[in-house]
Amino acid sequence: MADEYQALLNNDTWRLMPKPPGANRHGIDYDETFSLSPVVKPVMIHAVLGIATSRQRPIHQLDVKNVFPHGHLEETIYCQQPPGFVDPSSTLLILTIPPSLRTWYQQFGTYTHQLGFIASATDTSLFVYRGATTYLLLYVDDIILTASSADLLQLLADRLHSEFAMTDLGDLHHFLGISVTRSSEGLFLSQRQYVLDLQRAGMAECHATSTLVDARAKLSATEGDPIVDPSEYRSLAGALQYLTLTCPDLAYAVQQACLFMHDPRKMHLALIKRILRYVKGSLFASLHIGTRRVDKPVAYSDANWVGCLDSHHSTLGFCVFLSNRLVSWSSKRAEAEYRVVAHVVAECCWLRQLLQELHVPLKVATVIYYDNVSAVYMAANPVHHRRTKHIEIDIHFIREKVALGEVRILHVPSQYQFADIMTKGLPVQMFQDFRYSLCIRSPDASTEGG
Repeated sequence: MADEYQALLNNDTWRLMPKPPGANRHGIDYDETFSLSPVVKPVMIHAVLGIATSRQRPIHQLDVKNVFPHGHLEETIYCQQPPGFVDPSSTLLILTIPPSLRTWYQQFGTYTHQLGFIASATDTSLFVYRGATTYLLLYVDDIILTASSADLLQLLADRLHSEFAMTDLGDLHHFLGISVTRSSEGLFLSQRQYVLDLQRAGMAECHATSTLVDARAKLSATEGDPIVDPSEYRSLAGALQYLTLTCPDLAYAVQQACLFMHDPRKMHLALIKRILRYVKGSLFASLHIGTRRVDKPVAYSDANWVGCLDSHHSTLGFCVFLSNRLVSWSSKRAEAEYRVVAHVVAECCWLRQLLQELHVPLKVATVIYYDNVSAVYMAANPVHHRRTKHIEIDIHFIREKVALGEVRILHVPSQYQFADIMTKGLPVQMFQDFRYSLCIRSPDASTEGG
């Protein structure tokens, strides 16, 4: 803390003065406050890395130093001195440097626009350079930069460095806690160092398991005894949720564990420990991003009807592929099974818009596979039924996208429904087969297919 405080002093972050009367009155001096910077979505990272890998483009990472001094403060902001660092000569601080990540983002966006970048409409943390020759992803002070040539990448990196204090860390190898390994077969994303932090759960010596959840069991919010320390449960569940950035096979089990944050029971903690045992057994697995050309997107969607014992809600899941690479996945609760189709259609339409901005046009509709025959018929059949009034908006949305030729809803047999892994516990062999279909590999394993 002392070093950070000294850095703020060195940057002249504030001036000391007595508090003026009537300062900082809500509704007069200020109203809403927007202090955060947009952050890039995981699907955006997977899509951009997939395109760059398929085109054999260089990918660098840049680190910006001290983002807060950037930007211009338009208002006078008064605040109390922080406890433990109070200067008795005055009672109040006047900030002279913006305390907001939003001002940094605005300053960065203004400068990149001058260089020729355009902020994406689908995700404002993506900046596309002239003719899509360069993509830039921004996550606060971490940057991924990929260009059509090493010379262009270096030129733009130098121009960014001339305006902002930053370091070019070279080839992408570690971003947001994700380790990136590149080979002739593509990229491998993993969070191995993050996984190694099992000591705090007392699971370092545990025995590994090959599956995540019991295929027959369903959890309830009221069964079993409450655990003594709920904070430990919440901490572990949150840590496991972060692992789903590169471990789509964890999505369903972690989603189940996160449902009981408010009042976790012993049976819920047993699920957490089983997930940790599974994670230990898959320590060297990575999410593979292949080198095949980006052409057609394909999605799989499914719902486990009345998957919740307490609310009787369904569990929906989907996974979206670009060629042979997984770019988006989800496992969540929904009131109606048909709504899973609406969720995945919305995700696919968003992804199509993104690819258009990245100058990767799609000439064919996105095929969405679903194993519910009634839902497949409903997507194309204009007939209305009384029993579907509660999902009428979803039906109209899906039929519109089908009519526009953006998506096609097709039936798939359950044994090929990869999204099942996002909605329920599966038998060991089926779980392992579907896990492989989600592009989870070891760097030294064969990566063809998937």
